[in-house]
Amino acid sequence: MMETELSASVTMATAKVEQNSTNHSSPSALDPKVAVMSSDQGWKAKLNIPEKDHRIKTTDVTNTKGNEFEDFCLKRELLMGIFEKGWESPSPIQEASIPIALTGRDILARAKNGTGKTGAYCIPIIERCDATKDEVQAMIIVPTRELALQTSQICIELSKHIGCKIMVTTGGTNLKDDIMRLYDPVHVIIATPGRILDLMNKNLVKIHKCSMLVLDEKKHLQNPYEINLMDELTLKGVTQYYAFVQEKQKVHCLNTLFSKLQINQSIIFCNSTQRVELLAKKITELGYSCFYIHAKMNQQHRNRVFHDFRQGMCRNLVCSDLFTRGIDIQAVNVVINFDFPKHAETYLHRIGRSGRYGHLGIAINLITYDDRFSLHKIENELGTEIKPIPKIIDKALYVAEFHMEQDPSEAENDRNQNSQGAKR
Repeated sequence: MMETELSASVTMATAKVEQNSTNHSSPSALDPKVAVMSSDQGWKAKLNIPEKDHRIKTTDVTNTKGNEFEDFCLKRELLMGIFEKGWESPSPIQEASIPIALTGRDILARAKNGTGKTGAYCIPIIERCDATKDEVQAMIIVPTRELALQTSQICIELSKHIGCKIMVTTGGTNLKDDIMRLYDPVHVIIATPGRILDLMNKNLVKIHKCSMLVLDEKKHLQNPYEINLMDELTLKGVTQYYAFVQEKQKVHCLNTLFSKLQINQSIIFCNSTQRVELLAKKITELGYSCFYIHAKMNQQHRNRVFHDFRQGMCRNLVCSDLFTRGIDIQAVNVVINFDFPKHAETYLHRIGRSGRYGHLGIAINLITYDDRFSLHKIENELGTEIKPIPKIIDKALYVAEFHMEQDPSEAENDRNQNSQGAKR
């Protein structure tokens, strides 16, 4: 049922109650439809909603106009998927994008890493899809295979009560498997560019009815509605540090960081695939659990590492820049640039793996003498500050239990105590 229909029904039910009340009728004499409406309003209470995330969020995701997902007139079944995913209310980019996207207009939207862009386009796509039609209605093209898998999982979870069929297709997998899946209905395809072009050129996927397309960094649009939430580039919740070291001191410095930091999960970036493997071996020899991932690995191995790290089966992941684009792992609270990048865009994407969705995290950069110019260039280009690393890093900057929202009853007790203390 559409949310507008629900609102109208509630209004009619209220009018019926007031009329019967005027006629001094007993509750049992009410129209049975009212009882149905009353129970229907409890649909949200029956959902399997994850435990509330009590971590404090920054204004990157809280600076909204106060809209709720219900305000967008989405299908009830889609709202069920949204809430069961643990999404409580729209972020600024979702609040700005979803109503426009629902009208079918082109949108060119910019927002920071980890502020809800995927939801901003997945929600209107699923809302506008008709699950009764056996045709591809939307395509989402993303730059990496891991991001394709992540995006498809989000779409699957959001649409589980609607019945939209989601297909992910990337390079490095068996083309025959894709051909077999295309015999069944597919409504939304998430793909990397090379594989979807291959399927289209071989005439294996029919896209003549596809009316929705999402492109990462798209440029060619017809009079797009523009949304730009990039008044600053770096996430407010990520505190950035640098440590000056010699190249031969890097592993020792990393060992010190592991022993002193309270890491939930960390991602450690290197500038080459060879250095990824060498560093992962060193970390394992130091006695720490460690996975590694890079573009030259077998795709099945990459998928397994990505899945297992997301599931929290390992604390540390060493990777190349393959893992910088859009990957969302909420448990990551520490990012370490073992090798400092040369470009501001790469740096921005790397540190954006920490402090996802308005939460707090830290980024630590190991800087050699040769990196000093890149450090200053990136600071200037991003308009950000990368501070010298202190001897002790405040846990409130990156450890969840040190920056939790206060329970309302506890907050009231604190206010009362403070008030009594002031009187004394």
